[in-house]
Amino acid sequence: MSAVRLENMTREFPEGGGIRGFSCEIQPGEFFALLGPSGCGKTTTLRLIAGLEKPDSGKIYFGGEDVTTLPAEKRRAAMVFQNYALFPHLNIYENVAFGLRAQQVPKPEIPGRVAEALAYVQLQGYEKRAVTELSGGQQQRVALARALAVQPRILLLDEPLSNLDAELRFSTRKQLAELQKRLGITAIYVTHDQEEAVELADHIAVLKDGTCHQIGTPHEILFEPATDFVRDFLERQRAIMRAMES
Repeated sequence: MSAVRLENMTREFPEGGGIRGFSCEIQPGEFFALLGPSGCGKTTTLRLIAGLEKPDSGKIYFGGEDVTTLPAEKRRAAMVFQNYALFPHLNIYENVAFGLRAQQVPKPEIPGRVAEALAYVQLQGYEKRAVTELSGGQQQRVALARALAVQPRILLLDEPLSNLDAELRFSTRKQLAELQKRLGITAIYVTHDQEEAVELADHIAVLKDGTCHQIGTPHEILFEPATDFVRDFLERQRAIMRAMES
């Protein structure tokens, strides 16, 4: 049974943008990327899955459960935002514990869950630090720890590395991939970066103007493009991959 299934998902906005008729199945433990240029519907799709947007039509399933109308706080889907959305007036411990308290996790369980989440992202001992004392990469890991602490069914990541410099983005990407596989968590990742999608994802959905042009493995997307847009959009990454294989 799939971890997430979208059936003809549509959400459009008066000012334009959104997603139209999007269907896909994401398997348990899979890393699934939503790839495409700005305004193609990637973040809208993620917010629909999270329950932060309501679809105009279509269905969302987690496993066999229809969660289309289920409130966000009951879906057990945790989201890491592009700007991390950390609370600057709270220390690291309180930032990570925030979601646990919101879910009314019993108070005695919270310290252990926070410690476990910080260990996942290698930030043990940082509990009392202020957010403002951390580097961009460390802040990104705190945001990830906060998401993991609530033990989500689905981990949603909205361009979480885009604010990092190139060198840090590369190393953090590898850490994220290793952590996701080790935990076996189902992850859905929004990016406009072809290299990120190809390196991280088991399957990629390529979107443009609210329409899905192709879903496939990185190899299928690169070397068996279904449309001219997919072929043209991935041309740079395809050239890189060919050079690496030669």
